[in-house]
Amino acid sequence: MTQIPSPAEELRLLDAELRQLDARRTVLLTRRAWLVHLLQPVPARAAAPAPGARRPETSAPGVQNALLLLGGILLAVAAIAFTLVGWGHLGITGRSLVLGAVTLAALGAPVPLLRRGLRSTAEALAGIGLVLTVLDAYALYAVALPGTDGVGYTASASAALAALWAVYGIALGAPLPTAAPGDRRPAPRLPLPAAAAAAQLPLLLWAVAASAGAYAVTAALLVTAALDALLALRLRTTPVRVVAAVGAYGLGGWGTFAAGWLSFTSAGPGAAARAGALLLLAASIALTAAWGAPKPGLTTAGATGLATAGGLVAVAAAGGVLRVVLPAAWTVPGHVVCGIALLAAAGTALPAQVRRGLALASGCVGALAVTWALPVVVICLLGPAGRVGSVWGGAPKNARAAVTDGLPWPADSGTAPLVLALVAAALVAAVRTVAWRPYALAGALTLAWATVLVLPATLELPYAAALSVQGLTTAVLLVFAPRTGSPLTARILALVTSLGLALLALPSQNATLAVLAALTALFAAAATRPGLGPVAAPAALAWATALACASGAALGLEPPHTALLVLIVPVAAALLAARAEDGPTSVSVEITGALAGLVAVALAVTEPPLLATVLALCGVIAAGTAVREDRRPVGYAATALFVLASWVRLASWGVGSPEAYTLPVTVAALLLGAYRRRSDSSVSSWTAYAPGLSVTLVPSLLAAWGDGGWQRPLLLGLAALAVTLLGARHRLQAPLVLGGTVLVLDALHELAPYIVQIVDALPRWTPPALAGLLLLALGATYEQRIRDARRVREMLGRMD
Repeated sequence: MTQIPSPAEELRLLDAELRQLDARRTVLLTRRAWLVHLLQPVPARAAAPAPGARRPETSAPGVQNALLLLGGILLAVAAIAFTLVGWGHLGITGRSLVLGAVTLAALGAPVPLLRRGLRSTAEALAGIGLVLTVLDAYALYAVALPGTDGVGYTASASAALAALWAVYGIALGAPLPTAAPGDRRPAPRLPLPAAAAAAQLPLLLWAVAASAGAYAVTAALLVTAALDALLALRLRTTPVRVVAAVGAYGLGGWGTFAAGWLSFTSAGPGAAARAGALLLLAASIALTAAWGAPKPGLTTAGATGLATAGGLVAVAAAGGVLRVVLPAAWTVPGHVVCGIALLAAAGTALPAQVRRGLALASGCVGALAVTWALPVVVICLLGPAGRVGSVWGGAPKNARAAVTDGLPWPADSGTAPLVLALVAAALVAAVRTVAWRPYALAGALTLAWATVLVLPATLELPYAAALSVQGLTTAVLLVFAPRTGSPLTARILALVTSLGLALLALPSQNATLAVLAALTALFAAAATRPGLGPVAAPAALAWATALACASGAALGLEPPHTALLVLIVPVAAALLAARAEDGPTSVSVEITGALAGLVAVALAVTEPPLLATVLALCGVIAAGTAVREDRRPVGYAATALFVLASWVRLASWGVGSPEAYTLPVTVAALLLGAYRRRSDSSVSSWTAYAPGLSVTLVPSLLAAWGDGGWQRPLLLGLAALAVTLLGARHRLQAPLVLGGTVLVLDALHELAPYIVQIVDALPRWTPPALAGLLLLALGATYEQRIRDARRVREMLGRMD
């Protein structure tokens, strides 16, 4: 009887059978994959290039075009050689038949070639045909018309060839009779551009042949340029448009330059009018070309440039006529008026690019006019500075003499104020955009200021009138600065004008004092107005400083005594800064006061006693400023000034002992250190007392080492002992270390002679012996340290 296995045994058997099935399946799958790979067809390998084979270096179209080009050149050379050399061997009939047949064959061959789609070959033969037509024209001149003027015949021939080539090119591009509507043949690109190039010559050559003069030649250039511009803007064929554009720019530029030269060299109204008409023709060509932009080949920017050039040429046309009609001084104002007229035209309903171009042209005219007037402005502004070396030499006879001081006055500059005023008015009237309006107002204000600046010298007003005009200008700029539209520009111009006014007043003592006093009062009054404090207050102090210096010189005071007058300005600055309501005004006033104090010190530097007084007074002013809560650091400057004052005073007395210079500093520094230690317990003794102690102890120690007496070392030793004991009593490190160090060094100085005597009394072997003992002691110590280190290492090695 078969025994049924237990469930556990049955499960074990099932698992064993499944493992065998998995192993068998893996073997069968591996065998199948090998058989599939074996039965797949092997792909044929690509044939490798032969070892000597190379890639072609040129394409087939490139070879074709090169062959056609060479063939065409050779045929053209042969035709030229035949015309020049073999022409005489044939009769008239033969010559006509040969040239006619060859030309007709060359011109007619492209037609069947184009039908077959052979455009490159047709292009080559068409080019040969064009060359042959030129040879036909030459042959006709050489045989039938030998007595005709060469230039005139060339003009007529170029016109005929241009027409013939144009008709020929259009005919080649006409649709075939059997073609669909709109289907055109791929015409050769050469005939039409060649016709455009030939069309550049007829008018110019006809004018030259007729000996019509420079005006006719220039007119021929400009008319040709106008026709080129028309072709460039109307045609769609790119090669023709490129040739026409090159002709328009080239011949147009040449004609415009020639017309400008004729206008510049014209001596009478008639000649200037003829040249102006030519310039107007050039301007009309440029403006007409810019009118219809943008077009193919002409962008908006290019159209704006053309309109700008047209506007400038139009101004040159009108200005050339005005140059010979008006006096020389009115030439530039006439050009400015023409430029303003361009602005009026720019405000009409013209295309945008034309309006921008005319506005730019007007701006260029204005900039050139201002540049012309700039030398006069520079002379009126900086010319008075030449009198710095000859102050109070006497009032000049008029305003021009005051600003030139030997400099040449520019010729024909009498209308410079008018030019500046016109440009300023044009800026205000023309620029209306929000973005550019502030810049225009600033520029107009500057030009108006320049107009007022140059007006007295231009009109040769009296010297007092020139001073009054500049003073009034300064006042107006300060008072009405917020209403000018550019307050910052107005304030800067006010400062510049005040400086120019002060320089202008240098020739006269009374004028200098009056001007400086007026400027001081004017800027002091302006400092009370809102927004002017940071600029006007320091300017008032600066002019007050200059007034103090000038007053001292007028009173006959020496510079050191004048310094005492100048110190009034720092006192006033300290008082004004304390009462100033805004921070920028206070800071600017204090900086100006400090600079005035430096001026006072510089004036008193040649006399030490007065210099000490000036330094002490500056220290008093600085100490008064340091009383303010937000100006406490100025106390350090006050201390430094007091110390410097005491040192200068001692030096003026001939005192050479360093303690006289250092003890006041030490006392002040120790008092300040004690105050800091009391108010802040975290301050160390090195910070509180080391600077003050070092100021006296170190110089005294150096002096004691160089002193052969006993009084200074004894006093220094007592002082160092006292400092050391105080440091030990209060447990302060800095006094203890500094005092002890100075005490030891002072004692060594006193024992030095005896040490020298002892060294001299010792045998000579004593120093080497002592050195040997020292080295032995160091070696034993070093060995002991190594032994201790080894023990520590062994102990650490025994630790787990």
